[in-house]
Amino acid sequence: MNPEEMRAALSESAREFVRREVAPHLQEWEDTGNIPRSLHLAAAKQGFLGVSFPESVGGEGGDLLDSLALQEAMFEEGASSGLMAGLFTSGIALPHLAANGSPDLIDRFVRPTLAGELIGSLAITEPGGGSDVARITTRADREGDEYVVKGAKTFITSGVRADFVTTAVRTGDEGHAGVSLLVIETDTPGFTVDRSLRKMGWHCSDTAELSFTDVRVPAANIVGAVNSGFYQIAEQFVVERLALAVHGYGIAARALALAASYAKERQTFGRPLADRQVIAHKLVEMHRQVEVARTYTHAVAARHVAGENVIADACLAKQTAVETAEHVCHQAVQIFGGAGYMHGTEVERHYRDARILGIGGGATEVLTDLAARLLGYAS
Repeated sequence: MNPEEMRAALSESAREFVRREVAPHLQEWEDTGNIPRSLHLAAAKQGFLGVSFPESVGGEGGDLLDSLALQEAMFEEGASSGLMAGLFTSGIALPHLAANGSPDLIDRFVRPTLAGELIGSLAITEPGGGSDVARITTRADREGDEYVVKGAKTFITSGVRADFVTTAVRTGDEGHAGVSLLVIETDTPGFTVDRSLRKMGWHCSDTAELSFTDVRVPAANIVGAVNSGFYQIAEQFVVERLALAVHGYGIAARALALAASYAKERQTFGRPLADRQVIAHKLVEMHRQVEVARTYTHAVAARHVAGENVIADACLAKQTAVETAEHVCHQAVQIFGGAGYMHGTEVERHYRDARILGIGGGATEVLTDLAARLLGYAS
């Protein structure tokens, strides 16, 4: 099969997976605040967790465009943004390991995670740090064959369920040049999940506040070279931001489909709601924004796969998709009226989930400032 046929087959498998494994249980997982570990195993058996990872580390050998096709199909069938964040946390926890980790780290963490046997998370954000990776304060001091870690992290996706955390730590002086990545197993003495954080959206994706009190970690758990962590993190930001762009236009496309179907069925004053020009025009505008965000993201992703520098473009693609999600999900709730405001209504879930997308992976304001510098509009 050619790449297009392979992606079509992948998309159909993903839609069937959501229909069979996700849709019947999603509201329960939203209400309980997590997703079962068995879902990771089921997704791994389908090859979904490793779709864009090299075969040499246990993946399926695909690329970012395959990952986009997979995620789009799952959103199309009703997967929530929170479900995708929790199920595919490996997409942010593993890339640094897969690209720079030792064979031992790959065998201990990458392969079993892609097989659905382990859950990993990525810990960068700190209580006082926000998006400023260069100023993290969690320290890892070398003592013989170990690092002793002290500090705290917050807003860590899958941090409650994680078996290991790929953690940004300070191993050198202040600034970006003193940051390393260290894999910390969560059963290590001194590692604590301080709180499971309740959120406006992403209800089924557990989020944690973590602390490290004299946590002793083998020095061999350093990912790549010491003090290279900032550059490793920066290298992966493009893919993370494009993945969040898919979340944006993905839930927007699903909300549009739900709103359009409802508008055709809902009778108001003896006529279908969709027959009202104001509603029809609203749906057209929602469609336009979804297609613009989708097309833009695909174009940037294709350029990234081709090896181009698309750091600024990825920031703007994410912003375009975020604004699409916020507008379309808002309008979908409006079209549903009172029904859209009810807990458990799918458009209500997408409305809540959309709000995090302009914050996670770099706040829109931070990314716009970065794009301004990269594009030469600011110094």
